[in-house]
Amino acid sequence: MAGGKASARQKMINLMYLVFIAMMAMNMSKEVLSAFGLMEVKFANANEDTEAKNEALLANLEVKAEEKPEDFAVPALKAKQVNEVSTQFFKYIETIKVDLLKSGDYKVDPKTGKLPFEEMDKTDIPDEKWFTGDRLTKEGKEVMDKIEKYKKDILDILGTDVKYQTAIASFKKRFDTDKVMNNDGKKIDWLNYHYQGFPAIASYTKLTAMQNDVMVTEANMFNLFLGNTLDAAVSLNKFKAIVLADKSAFFAGEKFQGRVVLGKYANVTPTKLTVQGKEIDISEAIDSTGAAKLDFNVGNVGEHEIEGKFTFLEDGKPLEIPIVANYVVVPRPNSATISADKMNVVYRGVSNPMTISFAGVPGNKVSASAPGLSKGGKVGQYTMVPGSRREVTISVTATLDDGSKVNDKASFRIKDIPKPAGQMAGQTGSVSLPRNNVEIGKVSAVLEEFDFDLPLTVTGFKMKVEGLPSVSVSR
Repeated sequence: MAGGKASARQKMINLMYLVFIAMMAMNMSKEVLSAFGLMEVKFANANEDTEAKNEALLANLEVKAEEKPEDFAVPALKAKQVNEVSTQFFKYIETIKVDLLKSGDYKVDPKTGKLPFEEMDKTDIPDEKWFTGDRLTKEGKEVMDKIEKYKKDILDILGTDVKYQTAIASFKKRFDTDKVMNNDGKKIDWLNYHYQGFPAIASYTKLTAMQNDVMVTEANMFNLFLGNTLDAAVSLNKFKAIVLADKSAFFAGEKFQGRVVLGKYANVTPTKLTVQGKEIDISEAIDSTGAAKLDFNVGNVGEHEIEGKFTFLEDGKPLEIPIVANYVVVPRPNSATISADKMNVVYRGVSNPMTISFAGVPGNKVSASAPGLSKGGKVGQYTMVPGSRREVTISVTATLDDGSKVNDKASFRIKDIPKPAGQMAGQTGSVSLPRNNVEIGKVSAVLEEFDFDLPLTVTGFKMKVEGLPSVSVSR
């Protein structure tokens, strides 16, 4: 624009444009600097108001601790600790602000009582003290160490008390110092992102804003200790409908019984977990959602209860939340039921062993009845001694967990014991034997193709030789 070939008039015009643009930039910068200054004043005024309110809350806690030490002694102690570490950190930030004003030779106007906001445009004050290249100076590291120490001190005071979890989450978010992504998509350190390259008034305002965060933290904690906290949302939008069945297994046709409640899943790690009288390893049992995984043997067939308890720390005291539930164990299918139609048979004159059960029902809740039927020595075992009828019907009744009863029955034909067959030398029917075998042989009787072990005693038999009359032989 100011090339060597331009006339003197053109050069003058170009110079005027440059001055005009510079004046516009200066006016814009002054407006921005003034805006930061006004925000700083608002934060400073808010800090004064909040400090007075916090002092009143702290005094209220001390009075309550004297009146009801069992409820407020521990909260009042925690409040004092929060106040101590917050005051120390607040004062440390104030020393940084004072040092920034001294370095820039900025002074409060005695007439207006305000800092010269429009003159606080230097960017080298925090830069030279806190940053060297891509690294932090000793002073810069001290700033970050002080912030991290304050965060740790507050978290140590609150501990693992479940009542403070929401407040802890809010506090961590308020003092989040993780790396921040800049406009170039590169993550840079928190202190560099917020303070490097900014004018002095911007850094000064941000430090006052951090002091305001300290005041807000105190206010939230004091209200929390008094039971007036609003950190936890009261909207039902965050609740879920949770179905709690009376048991974990039901029979077909049975009515479902249970409850539906509103609740939330608390991602809070307990200090202790006990299930079925056994303490569970917290590090292995609790997942990322705060749920406790259960893993134990279910036991025998029937209804069982789950008993245990969560133990949390609240108000400095152990808080136990009982675990109560039940479940039903049904038999594992390990065999098929195969029957031939019209082949259910029991024999007259012998004790027929029987096993009677009802699918899904423990044996102690099953009863069976029929003429000649009696219980055996074990659950589910019976003995049938049929009478003179041609058929017998066995009725079975099972009592379910809800007290209702189900019935079934089965019929069996009654048959006589088959006729015995004579046997000599281990052979039956018409057989040929040497004479010597007949002389020394023993005559016995067997029930052919009969599964019962029924010993028979021979008391007499007839012997017939071809061409001669039969001869009766008896013992």
